[in-house]
Amino acid sequence: MHELSIATAIVEQAADIARADGVDGVSSVTVRVGELAGVVPDALHFAFEVARDGTALAAARLIVEQVPARAWCGGCAEEFAVGVPPFFWCPHCDRPSRELRSGRELEITGVAAAPAPA
Repeated sequence: MHELSIATAIVEQAADIARADGVDGVSSVTVRVGELAGVVPDALHFAFEVARDGTALAAARLIVEQVPARAWCGGCAEEFAVGVPPFFWCPHCDRPSRELRSGRELEITGVAAAPAPA
């Protein structure tokens, strides 16, 4: 399950971001995951819960924004859904596409600070 190594990297990077911002705790981490990134969101959630234990993210939740795979057809200038398994044939003009516009993302897009204790 490579999601554990991904979750560990997310926890480490989010902790670094929080430290750089002068934040002691993190309430949530938002990540964008493309449907062709090879990451199973449910497995990533589970792995995140394991990886965050004992860190500044111990109480943080993971928010996963799934990004659909989309390709661009240069022949007819149309963008279309790729789907899984990947099929890069334009449904509009029946030509192959060479340009993937989205679907391989795996990035942290937000780290929210935990509220300060009262």
